[in-house]
Amino acid sequence: MSGTSPPVVTLPKLENGRSPSEVDGSFKETKSNGDASSFDGDYDELARFYEPPDSYESKHRWDPAARWSAEEQGAILKRLDYKVALMACICFAALQLDRGNISNALSDGMLNDLHLTTDDYNTGQTIFYVCFLAAELPSQLISKKLGSDVWIPIQMMSWSVVAMCQAAIKGKESFYATRALIGLLEGGFIADTILYLSYFYTSAELTIRLSFFWVSYKTTDIIGSLLAAGLLKLRGHHGLEGWRWLFLIEGVITFAIGVWTMYYLPASPTQTTNRFRSKPWFSEREEVIIVNKVLRDDPTKSSMHNRQGLGFGDLWASFTDYDLWPLYLLGLTVFIAPGTVQAYFTLTLKSLGFSTFQTNLLTIPSGVLFIIGNLGLAYSSKKLNERTLVASITAWWHFILLIVLVLIPDGTNKWAKWAILSLFVGYPYCHPLLVSMNSMNAGSVRTRTFASSVYNMHVQAASLIASNIYRANDKPYYHRGNRVLLGISASSIVIFFLTKAYYIYRNKQKSKIWDSMTLEQKQDYIANTTDKGNKRLDFKFLH
Repeated sequence: MSGTSPPVVTLPKLENGRSPSEVDGSFKETKSNGDASSFDGDYDELARFYEPPDSYESKHRWDPAARWSAEEQGAILKRLDYKVALMACICFAALQLDRGNISNALSDGMLNDLHLTTDDYNTGQTIFYVCFLAAELPSQLISKKLGSDVWIPIQMMSWSVVAMCQAAIKGKESFYATRALIGLLEGGFIADTILYLSYFYTSAELTIRLSFFWVSYKTTDIIGSLLAAGLLKLRGHHGLEGWRWLFLIEGVITFAIGVWTMYYLPASPTQTTNRFRSKPWFSEREEVIIVNKVLRDDPTKSSMHNRQGLGFGDLWASFTDYDLWPLYLLGLTVFIAPGTVQAYFTLTLKSLGFSTFQTNLLTIPSGVLFIIGNLGLAYSSKKLNERTLVASITAWWHFILLIVLVLIPDGTNKWAKWAILSLFVGYPYCHPLLVSMNSMNAGSVRTRTFASSVYNMHVQAASLIASNIYRANDKPYYHRGNRVLLGISASSIVIFFLTKAYYIYRNKQKSKIWDSMTLEQKQDYIANTTDKGNKRLDFKFLH
């Protein structure tokens, strides 16, 4: 995960998106567009305004004069990846195992066993997504007050118990009840984990780690399909259907992971000891590097400590932050098409004549494609220093394949249809890029905390919409539904381009004022401005 070694870090970041460094003895700054230009100010004069408050848990490691080599930072990144990012991936895998195995259960005839229709299934999924969405902000409030290291294990163990209880559902009511409870307990988990990772990684580092975060999600789908292929063969043992064994055994696995995280997760880079671990993870030197690389990338991360709660005023400020609305709109629109097709993937394969065993194995190639596309987008974005346009490949991918789905004859060979559907659900996944942009463009811990949840609420709303586009009276080919998805994908492409144009415009607005100011005026602005977060003139939006 660590990738290539980063350049030598020498000076604190003075403006978001602008990181000064010493090159040939002169001050330089690298702007968000990758171009270098002269730095015309005294670093010591500006850096002192970015000193963390005493309440910041890692204040004792802040050092504006600290220097370190690329080799040192690269070695620390490898340790962070092993100790922090890998654990986050395992936790996310547990989430996906318990929320995604419903698709495997469908392939075993779960709906028939419970006397449910596909519309009942749609309703159950709608309940799940509504509850997941409703829990996002409350979960963030709890997590920010207790600490992500405390709240994440509680969430995992709680939803795992409900996941196991799905083995006992008898009909529509119990199906709806378990869907609701799992949604409520899983809601907020993704945003909680992303906030936790931001304590350890810079914005550029976080983008790549989030890609691996979602690689673990799809890897879990692949492993889950292999597990399902075996577990579903337990149908009949002790009088239970295979899908009941699936829910029970996978719930036990994720509960065990939740117990492990309770003992494992540290509170922050400088708080790695706990009642179960007496030896710190990092030396004092390593803590200095971790803390200062993060704060030099984004000084606002020190504005709150990791056990500080948030109020409803913060919530309102995040909702009304219009500069993040384009990203929220993308979260709402771009994932409707894949969410719709993915939800019906196994049912469609069964309707094409594939067996239960074949159906679960045939979902694996799309998972492999998804992983390749996900990492491909992340590394392309890093290489090109471009986010929005690279992320738009997702919408283009679905738009083109939906044209194919709309135009192909109903009698097309089942293997050809499987190939098209596999390409569709194995798409290049832009979610890590959008999540990273949302986090980087928030501009403060308060806004970032809520913005992560608000963005994820829009993504869950997309899943809610997706679960109701394919209807029973439109099956088995869903012609009407696919035409609706085609229109939504086309609108997503337009929104991507408008988002890019908007952030370019906002940065030009700010630069026009900021660049005209003298050093003294900049010092006065930094010390006395009432502008907050991404509304500050020294904040640049990444796009």
